[in-house]
Amino acid sequence: MLLSSIDIEALERRRRAALINSITGFKPANLVGTVDKDGHTNLSIMSSLVHIGSNPPLLALIFRPDNTERHTLDNIRQTGSYTVNHVNGSIVDAAHQTAARYPRQVSEFAATGLREHWQDGVAAPFVAEASVRMGMKLREEIPIEINGTHMVIGEIVWLEAPDIAINDAGALDPALADSISISGLDSYYRSDLLQRMAYAKPDKAPERLDS
Repeated sequence: MLLSSIDIEALERRRRAALINSITGFKPANLVGTVDKDGHTNLSIMSSLVHIGSNPPLLALIFRPDNTERHTLDNIRQTGSYTVNHVNGSIVDAAHQTAARYPRQVSEFAATGLREHWQDGVAAPFVAEASVRMGMKLREEIPIEINGTHMVIGEIVWLEAPDIAINDAGALDPALADSISISGLDSYYRSDLLQRMAYAKPDKAPERLDS
């Protein structure tokens, strides 16, 4: 397959969306938990989470244009708080169902059978069934003019992960946490560690670390 920009633009809308959403490869599958100022909870699956920096610990999400109701984005704006929860293999069906367009008054927690978990110091609901969970504080929202999307940058203020999934360098091993990846909009994958590599230096050949 070889496509020019003209060819891409000429693709049928759904085929173009399927291709461009999947061309980046595997993306993290996360459930974003929020609550509005009146106490109505919301849960939404998102795959746009990216690392911004470690000090302070910042992560960013990309939200689609808010020319229609965006409950998650609205709630984050109202409260300044949200949670990010890794999807694991036991909750893929329920996690995927949160993408359905439920009315604002219907909580995706109740609709999918996932359970709310509340933690002191975080004013938004976690997913009880998730083993990797992050409480987030809104730090900045950046409108992206080229397509009307929004980048929301948050700081991790609370973090939970299984001890068994933290390697000797202090990093999370997604495979040991059973964290699921997404390709495109509807395909879910488990990961396995291929190899770990030593810190790259210009005067040294690539070096594998023992797993």
